[in-house]
Amino acid sequence: MQTLTIKIKDKLVAEVMNALEQFKGNIQITKDKSLELDPYFYERQDKLHKIMDKDSSNLTDFEDFEIKMDNLEKELEEKYAN
Repeated sequence: MQTLTIKIKDKLVAEVMNALEQFKGNIQITKDKSLELDPYFYERQDKLHKIMDKDSSNLTDFEDFEIKMDNLEKELEEKYAN
C-alpha cells in the first residue's frame, strides 16, 4: 500500500470524490489532521521556507562574525580611548 497526498481545489472536491467512489474497496481517504487543527499550516510553512531560503544566503558563519566583532571592538576602543 502507498500513501499519496493530493491537493484539490475546493470546487473540485465533490467531483474527485465521486470519481474515486468506484475504488472505495481498494483505497482509504482521510483528512489531514494538521489541517483540522490549523487550516493555514501549509501556507505558513511555505512562507517560512521562503523566508529561511532567502535569509540563509545572507548569513555568515560564526568565525566570520567573531572577526568582525573583534574588529569593531578595537575600532571603538581606539575611537573612544582619548
